[in-house]
Amino acid sequence: MDYKLDIGGCQMNIKGCRNNTQKKLAAFDWLCDLPETISDTDFVEVQFKNTRKAYYLNSTKIPLEKGDIVAVESSPGHDIGEVSLVGRLVLHQMKKNNLNPEKIEIKRVYRKARQTDIEKYEEAKAREQETMIRSRQIAERLNLNMKIGDVEYQGDGNKAIFYYIADDRVDFRELIKILAETFKIRIEMRQIGARQEAGRIGGIGPCGRELCCSSWMTNFVSVSTTAARYQDISLNPQKLAGQCAKLKCCMNYEVDAYMDELKDFPSKEIQLETKDATYYHFKTDVFKRQMSYSSSPNFAANITILSVERVKEIIAMNKTGQKPETLEASKTTEKKPVSDFHNVVGQDSLTRFDKKKKTTNNENKNRHKNKKNDNRPIILKKKNTDNNE
Repeated sequence: MDYKLDIGGCQMNIKGCRNNTQKKLAAFDWLCDLPETISDTDFVEVQFKNTRKAYYLNSTKIPLEKGDIVAVESSPGHDIGEVSLVGRLVLHQMKKNNLNPEKIEIKRVYRKARQTDIEKYEEAKAREQETMIRSRQIAERLNLNMKIGDVEYQGDGNKAIFYYIADDRVDFRELIKILAETFKIRIEMRQIGARQEAGRIGGIGPCGRELCCSSWMTNFVSVSTTAARYQDISLNPQKLAGQCAKLKCCMNYEVDAYMDELKDFPSKEIQLETKDATYYHFKTDVFKRQMSYSSSPNFAANITILSVERVKEIIAMNKTGQKPETLEASKTTEKKPVSDFHNVVGQDSLTRFDKKKKTTNNENKNRHKNKKNDNRPIILKKKNTDNNE
């Protein structure tokens, strides 16, 4: 008998065919085609609703695969989650998250989820929406400056995690008492950032695609305006902000390529001196290797676009006390670009593959006679215009 469980918006079969779609914040298993790596460790990674993941010890040697629904140890009771990673890669993930099994206690995997476990989990999950709405009303009544973004029930329904967003520190001790009395469960409050909230809600970005934080990102890295300055992006808050009202995560994607390319560029602070005026840096086109200079330090005036090599040449001249007449190099010294393109079609005749027509002996004789006649001199007769003769 096959039964389904919906975790994080992805339906999975307990037995039989499993849906292998990538889930939120899931790590790519690049060792999945090496079966010998699965037995390297008894630790497994289990993913719960949305982005919550934890690591457990398979002490009873249960044969687990990626996608299995398991019941794991919790405090108190048990929780229901999906195995998202097994084998040697789990040790790398634990090391990445600074989890040392020798220093902290790792909880255990109880069993593969049974039908009764699934039914109890579905009952608890059905109460999450109503619980979130009532908890928001209670927080508003207590005048707490916070927003409860999501509620996640434990698999056995004895505990719930309330995810909230707050700009400042919030004293929610009274809120916990009221929530525990209202819902008769154990309460855990967990603060998340605006990026995590956007990843949970999801949406479409200005690029027209699904948000990176809700589709493929495995961790959240801080973004600063320095990345925008390296890429010469306009510091417009409305354009730089994403759905979470923070700086877009995609600003970090290409900044390393820009930084590597800018190592060969002269400093923007250096001014170029000519016999007529002083020029200040205005703009840099990294991948075209061009720099624009203005005769005014405050606004665009007499913009001149130069290559990086020409800028270095002028800087070297200024250091020796020489000043060129103009920023642009003279036409006599400029090298014309050599094109390595050749017209391949024009090299040969288009009819070179046509079959040649065979000529007969008579045609060859006639052609030979015509050539002899063509070689004879042409005699022009002078026309007599004298009327007396």
